This record gives sequence, C-alpha cells and structure tokens, in this order.
Amino acid sequence: MPLLEVIALTAADARAAQEGGADRLEVVADMAADGLTPDPDVLAAIRDATDLPLRVMLRANAGFRTTGAELDRLRHAAAGLAEAGADGFVLGFLDSFGHIDAAATEKLAAAAGPLPWTFHRALDHAADPAQAWRAVRGFGGGLDTVLTAGSARGVDAGVDVLVRRAAEDAAAAGLIMAGGGLRRKHVAVLGAAGVRSFHVGTAVRPDGSWDAPVDAALVAEWRALVAAAAGGL
Repeated sequence: MPLLEVIALTAADARAAQEGGADRLEVVADMAADGLTPDPDVLAAIRDATDLPLRVMLRANAGFRTTGAELDRLRHAAAGLAEAGADGFVLGFLDSFGHIDAAATEKLAAAAGPLPWTFHRALDHAADPAQAWRAVRGFGGGLDTVLTAGSARGVDAGVDVLVRRAAEDAAAAGLIMAGGGLRRKHVAVLGAAGVRSFHVGTAVRPDGSWDAPVDAALVAEWRALVAAAAGGL
C-alpha cells in the first residue's frame, strides 16, 4: 500500500492533512532547525484532532550528533510523548566522524520501544552514505522506515541513489520513505523503482512556507500522485 506522510506542527495541520488523505503524520517542532522534539501538550492537541498514526521527532538540536545528557532527556521525552499519543518515533544520530552512531541510536530506540521508529535524514549527511545505508539496514528493534532524500542536497540530487537502493531487494524498497525536497516529478520515477512511501512538508503548504498551515487540497493532490505511482489504492 502507498503511504503519504505529512509534517504537522499544529492540530490545524493535522486536521487538514487528514482531510486531504494523508496516511500518517510526522509531528515536529521548530522547522527552522529542521525539526526538533515537540512539546507533549502540542502532541496531545494533535492527537485529539486526528486519528492518523503519529510519528514524533526525538531530536534535541539542529545537528545530527547528540550528547549523553541530551540522550537522557530524549529518553525521558519518549515516555511522555508515548503517553500523549505517539504511535512511533523519528530518530537517528551520527558520531563525530560522520558515521552512524549506532550506540546512541539503539539506546534511544530501546527507550522508545515497543513503538516502531523511523531513521531520519541523518543518513543523508553521513561521511560515507553507502556505508551508512548498510549500517541503518542492520538496525532491528522496531525500525520500519528510513526517511531519506538520497543526498544531503535533497531528492533532486539523490533520486538516482534512491532508485539504486530500492533495486537492492524488496526489503530495501520497503524501508525507503522518500523525502527532503521531494517534488511531484520524482514520485512516478520512485514509484516505478518500488518506493511506496513519500514524505512532504512545505510542498503541501501555500507558497511552500512553514509559516503557512497545511492545505488539504494540496495534500489531496499529493495523495493522488502517490496512489497513481504505486498502482492505485
């Protein structure tokens, strides 16, 4: 089944995304920092506004590294967010050399369990993206989605990488959620390669602005694109 995930910052975003036909929401705060952990009260309001699955960001700073103190705060936050209505989480870290920080990621994933989780675009910023992709594929413990553009510069630059990864095997294609500068023209190409999950943020907001709320009509247009690329519902 195709899946369209929409970034939601507010309850109004959540209502519009559901009205437009989104399948899942990624709940974050502070998109100026590319998405940080939201307040539990905001998540609770979003939970009241929608029955869509909610993947909630666990990220304390605008980079992809973390400290022991931050990790402890995020582990504590995961428990509170689960109580507030999270159905899953979005997380992932790089170490000081730009490699996947498996220890930090697994520690937080364990704290978030048994809920499923997404490894986010830290992958695209790794020193060796191919090695990082192999490392991420090795995670267990509830990982079911890898949000990736295939490049730190976005899907325009990384679409060929995503196509190659999807061709590795059905499990690889099933993990990939294409996002990060995703454009309409990319959907058919990625759908033909076997990608079934797509992630949008500013693409479903008027003028592509984070200051504008999610627009249900734009979500519906994207939902139609995703359904067509995946061979229908």
